[in-house]
This record gives sequence, C-alpha cells and structure tokens, in this order.
Amino acid sequence: MTRNTDADFPLSEVPQNARRGLFSTSILLFGFTFFTATMFAGGKIGMALDLKALLWATLIGNLLLGAYAAVLSAIAARSGLNSVLMGRFCFGERGSKLSDLILGFTQIGWYAWGTATMAIVLVKLLGLPESLTLPLMVCFGVGFCVTAYIGYRGLDLLSRVAVPAMCLLLAVSLWIATKDAGGFAALVANQPQESMTFNMAITLIFGTFVSGATQATNWTRFASSPRVAIFSSFIGFFIGNGLMIIAGAYGAIVYQQPDIVEVLVLQGLSIAATVMLLLNLWTTQDNTIYNFSAAGCNLLRTDRRKTVTLMGAGIGTLLAIAGMSDLLIPFLLLLGAIIPPIGGVIVADYLYTHRRRYPPLASARLPNFNWVGLGAYAMGAICAYFSPWIAPVTGIIVTGAAYVAFAHVQKVVITNAAVGSQS
Repeated sequence: MTRNTDADFPLSEVPQNARRGLFSTSILLFGFTFFTATMFAGGKIGMALDLKALLWATLIGNLLLGAYAAVLSAIAARSGLNSVLMGRFCFGERGSKLSDLILGFTQIGWYAWGTATMAIVLVKLLGLPESLTLPLMVCFGVGFCVTAYIGYRGLDLLSRVAVPAMCLLLAVSLWIATKDAGGFAALVANQPQESMTFNMAITLIFGTFVSGATQATNWTRFASSPRVAIFSSFIGFFIGNGLMIIAGAYGAIVYQQPDIVEVLVLQGLSIAATVMLLLNLWTTQDNTIYNFSAAGCNLLRTDRRKTVTLMGAGIGTLLAIAGMSDLLIPFLLLLGAIIPPIGGVIVADYLYTHRRRYPPLASARLPNFNWVGLGAYAMGAICAYFSPWIAPVTGIIVTGAAYVAFAHVQKVVITNAAVGSQS
C-alpha cells in the first residue's frame, strides 16, 4: 500500500482529529442533493401524478432514501471508512473492484450529464452560437472539478455560499408559480397530462440519488459521531432531495415544463436561472467527481486522489461531448437496480459478520474474493432489475437476506469440514 499523503484519507480510516460537526457535514450533503436532474425527475413525476399521489411518492421515496443513507452513514462515522473501503470487507480485496467500477461509472455518468447540461442550457439561455457548446463542455468539465481537487475543504466552502443562494431562488420561484397558477387550490385541482405508476415514481425518486446516498459515506465518515452522520443524512437526502422533487414537480404542474431552468425563464428570471443552474450543478458536480476519485483510488490502490480526480473529469467531459445528456431517465432506472444492493451487502456484512466493528483496515486479513458478498449482490441486483415492485427496496432486502443466508451456509460448511478433518 502506498503512503497516505492526502488530507482526505482516500485509503485509510479518517482519524478523530479530522472529524467535522453537524453544520459542516449537513450543508455539504444539502448542497450535494441540490441537483437539476432531481428537479427534472420531479417534473416528470409532477406531470404524471395528481398532487396527493405526488406528495405521498415524495414522502415515501425520500424517507427510504434518507433511511438508506443514514444507516450507511452511521457505519461510516463509526468506522471512519467510506463505501468503497468497506467494500473490501464484504467483497474481498480484489472483489471490491466490482463496486469500485460500478460506483465510479455512475459518478462519471452523472458528471458527464451535468457538464453537458450546463453547456447546452447556457448556450440556449444566453443566445450564444451553438458552435460554443463543445468548448463550454470542456470549460465546465475542467472548472467543476476545482473544488473537488482541493478536497473536503473546497466542497464545504462552496456549499456554505451556494446553498442559501439556491434556497432563496427556489422560494421566489415557488411563490411566483403559485401566483401564476391562480393559488394553491388551482394546483390541487390540476389533472396530470402524462401517466406513470406509483412504484415507478418512487423508483425514480430513489434512483435519482441512490448512487449519491451510497457514496455519502465519503463525507459522513468525517462526522464527529454516528448521530451527526444520521442527522446530516436526513437533512441532505430526506429534506434536500425532497425539496428538489417538489420544486421540479411544482413547476411542471403550473407550466407543464419539467425543466426548472425553463420554468425560471418563463417566470422572467433568466439571470436567476443562469445563477441557479451554475450553483445547482457545481455543488453536485464537485461532489460527484470527488466520489469518483474515492472509488478510483481504491480501484487502483493509490493515494493520489487529486490525479484521479483530474482523470475522472477528463473522462466525464468526453462522455458529455458524446451525448450523455440524452440518457438521463434510463440511466436513473438502471441506478435504482444496480446501486442499492451494494449498500445492502455493506450493511449485512457489517451487522452479521463483523458485529458492528471492523478491524483496522491496514492489518485486516481479507480474502481476494468474498463470494458470499458477491453472490448476494448478484442476486439482489438481478431481482431489483426485474422487480415489478420498488426496485431499490427489492434490491436491498433481497441482498441483505441472501447475504445472511449465504454466510450461514458457508459457516455450516466450514464447521462440518473442520469436524470431518478431526475425525
């Protein structure tokens, strides 16, 4: 293992002297969940469900998302490890590269989508020549990773500035939308123009940020206590993500437009739309590429987090140029199936096998492949993908149950083999 020279501890536990309080952790996660794609997903749901069904889907989806993030975050705060490092215990030294690749790929996908969206919408908002779209993608692809390159301190500072500004812009937009709709009673009476099942709506809400929730451990491992990590997760993923869904749906109901930036333009807030888009994407893009660097460092077993960050930004920019912005909804539905089972394996392994306490990572004797964890993940991901119910919840439940069952069978087999060798 290489010597850890990065203050963000990419290959080791976060020591107690580097831990952060509730405000720092909460505002970082809150800024992370302020994301245009979440508003867009909320807009799609708002155009397909009536207000009562929308509110119930938002409540259930974000409660599930917040609870999922909170459990993983509590483990992260207790152990000082993020999800990719915990993956070494439940998937094995080499087997953990599977979760590194999956989590890294999803974050690169998000980075590509955000980078492309920023350039495309900015050209449209400002009436710039379309020939500037690709150069702007390159510009934003490089620019968004600056705060992630700095590390936790850079992410924290940006969130402290951007989150209050975005909350103010959203409040103004929602007030104008209510007035334009003719009051709240008119919103309640609105009939959906499209169709979507209730389960699909919850899957979309969960899937929009389940990858982020799985990798929220990159920051909650810095939390000063498990309680701080749990509260921070609910503030970010239940309140923050829920606000994004509602804001997107609100605009869609009033203006029949799922894009929050387009809604702001229709409201005569073009400058505000530009500011909102920039802050909204930047606070998520830098967290996203930071997540990629965490997965990449574990995959490559290197502590050169800043180098991996730049590599990820380069790959994401290339994918943005290739047209990633057109694949959002299929991408979200895929995430809802393949990401939650990773969290399910981590939780089951921590509670059942390690009894709520990991050994020090540097001295742990781990197998190359933990077939119990890998098998449970495969079963959970397959069941989630083909599930007619809420895919993310299906994946977590099946994976957790399969892990416990496989681990029990493995224990019985090892015990019987030991008894047989002695007789």
